[in-house]
Amino acid sequence: MLGSTTEFISSGESPRFRPNSGLPVAERSRLNETTSYGPASSSSQRSLHQGSPSDSTLPRTDAAAQYYNNLKTGRTAPSLLLSTPDSSSSFGHGATPKIRRTPSSAGAAAASCSSASTTSGASVIIAVVEGRGLARGEIGMASFNLKSPELVLSQFADTGTYAKVINKICILMPIEIVMPDTASDKGKRTKLFTLITENFPGVAFTAVQRKYFNERKGLEYIQQLCATEFSTVLMEVQTKYYCLSAAAALLKYLEFLQNSVYAPKSLKVVFKGSEQTAMIDSASAANLELVVNNRDHSRSEHTLLGVLNHTKTPGGARRLRSNILEPLVDVDTINIRLDTIENLLQDEELFYGLKNAIGHFVDIDQLLSLLVQIPKQETVQVAEAKISHAIQLKHTLDLVPQLRDTLKNCNAALLKAYSSALEDNRFDLILEQIKTVINPDTTYLKGSLNMRTQKCYAVRPNINEFLDIARRAYTEIVDDIAGLVNQMGEKYGFPLRTSFSTARGFFIQMKLEGGFLPDNKLPPEFIKVTKHRNNYSFTTADMMKMNCRCDEALREIFHMSYVVICQLLSTVHEHIHCLYKLSDAVSMLDMLLSLANACTISDYVRPEFTDTLAIKQGRHPILERISGQLPVSNNTYICEGSNFLIITGPNMSGKSTYLKQVALCQIMAQIGSFVPAEYASFRIADQIFTRIGVDDDFETNSSTFMLEMKEVSYIVHNASDRSLIIIDELGRGTSAEEGIGICHSVCEVLLSLKAFTLFATHFLELCQLESLYPNVENKHMEVQHTRSSETGAENIVFTYMLNRGCSDERHYGLRAAELTVLPKSIIQEAKEIATKVSQQLLAQHHSDPDTQRQRAVHKLAHRLLQTARNSRLDSDSLRVYLKGLKRQFEAELKAAGPPVALDLQEE
Repeated sequence: MLGSTTEFISSGESPRFRPNSGLPVAERSRLNETTSYGPASSSSQRSLHQGSPSDSTLPRTDAAAQYYNNLKTGRTAPSLLLSTPDSSSSFGHGATPKIRRTPSSAGAAAASCSSASTTSGASVIIAVVEGRGLARGEIGMASFNLKSPELVLSQFADTGTYAKVINKICILMPIEIVMPDTASDKGKRTKLFTLITENFPGVAFTAVQRKYFNERKGLEYIQQLCATEFSTVLMEVQTKYYCLSAAAALLKYLEFLQNSVYAPKSLKVVFKGSEQTAMIDSASAANLELVVNNRDHSRSEHTLLGVLNHTKTPGGARRLRSNILEPLVDVDTINIRLDTIENLLQDEELFYGLKNAIGHFVDIDQLLSLLVQIPKQETVQVAEAKISHAIQLKHTLDLVPQLRDTLKNCNAALLKAYSSALEDNRFDLILEQIKTVINPDTTYLKGSLNMRTQKCYAVRPNINEFLDIARRAYTEIVDDIAGLVNQMGEKYGFPLRTSFSTARGFFIQMKLEGGFLPDNKLPPEFIKVTKHRNNYSFTTADMMKMNCRCDEALREIFHMSYVVICQLLSTVHEHIHCLYKLSDAVSMLDMLLSLANACTISDYVRPEFTDTLAIKQGRHPILERISGQLPVSNNTYICEGSNFLIITGPNMSGKSTYLKQVALCQIMAQIGSFVPAEYASFRIADQIFTRIGVDDDFETNSSTFMLEMKEVSYIVHNASDRSLIIIDELGRGTSAEEGIGICHSVCEVLLSLKAFTLFATHFLELCQLESLYPNVENKHMEVQHTRSSETGAENIVFTYMLNRGCSDERHYGLRAAELTVLPKSIIQEAKEIATKVSQQLLAQHHSDPDTQRQRAVHKLAHRLLQTARNSRLDSDSLRVYLKGLKRQFEAELKAAGPPVALDLQEE
């Protein structure tokens, strides 16, 4: 059951809500403070009641009841904006809300979908939250229709334009949008909040304290409220932190709004990813080690992200990570990226020119976020930060001409588009305005003292007379400190030098190489001494006083510089949105350069996109990076006529590695990367599913078998004809008979789809499916047997090569047991029993001649259909290929033997 509404309203926090529990690490540091939401009334809002101001103030429960009753009766719902004019936080401390209606005529720019939402009886409320830090651009959404018990969750990566968010809201047509107060607080409004309010002026907005966006609580709510039939959604969203946190806030708000709770196991909960990207659930991402190494989380380079990540900017790294987790499904967009990478690989000057230009950019997204914030308090730290932001802005704009020149003569369409975008005259306009205030020589430098000096002299001279005086005083103090150090060096005969750190200010350092201190002691004048090997750090009382005077001068400098820079930023704010274009261009170019760089390290090939998955001599990208040499390569061929591969082979023969290799190559191709192979063709996959691993899950109290069943249930319920399905070792958590039965039944269901499926198993009985279904093919990992000339012992050599047919290896589990210290008598008896049990099943393996002939006809038909769809051969080559198909077909018919005679009578 959900928490008490009365507790939620009166105390501002339900006992079940803890502000920081379960949130991503990147979020926790900023959630310790509770930010209140109290924007002043805008001129576009009027009171719901036209009487005195007190008439618009209603008890909270009355307001919720009126709002909910309006929804139930189909009348137009008023906008509910929970705010307080003083320090009270929304959704807490018993604050009485003010209910304001957004006029239906507010703004002619209202989107048609948003205006329709208030007149068509719409009843959807959504919660939206965006990640911060490295997760910026990761969007979590939860929507609920008050007229039906369905909770829809979404999480996806979006760009700075937030096109996906706007599109989803337009489709949902909500009457109200719930967002964290930290996103909508006046003066700190995020770009996402601003864009949504601009695009949907007729939709009500409610600010909720950030602590209620708690993904741990969201997961608990879904576990409590989700109907059993839809419980597989838990596997999909259990690590989707942002959609879970949006769900927590939305469900809590609905509880407050309706003054009621939902019965346990009563809601339909579904997850819908982005329509323009392939869906990879969290379990599959973990199984494939896309961004986290399963054995050692610190070894991030041993992941697909680690293999492909050669980015130079934080924005590029974020973009690459989000693309790996959500690959594209639009072939045109993918090919545009591939064209760009090909252009970069062919033009060495362009490649190194872009790499050099991109490498100097700072995190533009973060810079933009900081620039648009208006601080409530003007402290020294705020002033110093604002000066740094202005320097970073100038540094960023100074790099645009170089980037623009590098892209000027490129050939790829995407590079031309970015080149045109960078021709925006606003870049030059802002830079000219900045240079009227900021010193032209000022630049962004690393190092605390260097940056401190840049900030001190950032503003041009002769703009503020008092600022010039303060800087002269600061310069004199710094010179005095240097003179003091020189005097002490001469006085004591020590090699002293002046150093600086943010924590200590100016201090003295000394390095004695082979020398010794007199009496092994420093003069008593030196205080706060620290020693590291032969390096001494210390200060003096006089230097500490000078540091204090220096800090006072700096405070004056920063304060006066801050006033000047704030005036500057207020003039450039109206043009600053061109930096969103720059951020998009830099992050995308950085990502594509990273993918191109990966091609120069390993031998990758450009993939094609057809209706067939065909890889010639494909390699595992992560294994290739770890081993430092080319691993064993394998061929893969899957098409509609042969879309189900059953792969057998002994333990340690390479089945799991091969399965992961195919999935990783598919993901690489769909993000627009070249792949490790000699030739590669892929069919776009809308979803990628994996079932790998046999570990118990103690968190959910699930045994190996139960975990297998949950994962397979999720696949069966969500797979489509365009999915790629990887299943490894299903049914090993129960008895052999039950395991074979379950595997056979799951295969029957998946065979009804056109999904490409690779099914690795130790149950050789499943190989009989090839004789029942023409679209099943048996493959096995080949092993070789050698015998020692000295001892006569037989050894197994793993070739890691995938070959046609079912594995000939029998009882290879017992072979593995022979390598242990298990007594030979036990192993011998186990072999005898296993042989007797499997004799009858193995005798039924071969199919009859008619089935083989039908299979040959089915195979030929699909090959011809595939040729008609995708062939790019010229007439002579096509003729040769078709003759080869004919010979292969005739050989298969001959191998099948003569057909069985049937006594048929014509009617």
